[in-house]
Amino acid sequence: MKTAVRYYSKLGNTKTIAEAIAAGANVAAVSVTDEPQLKEPVDVLFLGGAPYANIMAKELKAYAEGLQKETVGRVVLFTTSNWSRRTVLALRKLLREKGIPVADAYFYAHMTRIKARCAAATAFAKEQLRGEA
Repeated sequence: MKTAVRYYSKLGNTKTIAEAIAAGANVAAVSVTDEPQLKEPVDVLFLGGAPYANIMAKELKAYAEGLQKETVGRVVLFTTSNWSRRTVLALRKLLREKGIPVADAYFYAHMTRIKARCAAATAFAKEQLRGEA
């Protein structure tokens, strides 16, 4: 099964969680600014970012808008923030409207507990991939 982890992070919190998820998936976490499009089709794409001023980052939105249902089997979302899960809700809506399946479960880490949530993020990735096997 081909898996990828992509994220957008301004402050490093989402990058830390993305790296923990990537560890659970045995892949590298890649910023959407470093790879603006998937290079090859994937079965599972872990995709995450945080809201900034309660709005999804334009870089993350552009990445999601560029995804195609022919190249992504399923998306699993994650987010970091102080309180808002708005990014997850917006991404879920955008991707499902494109016909891309999105897992109901997602991973959330409060921005003041990032390091404490890394083990849980790794376990979440493994759990999501077990469901695919």
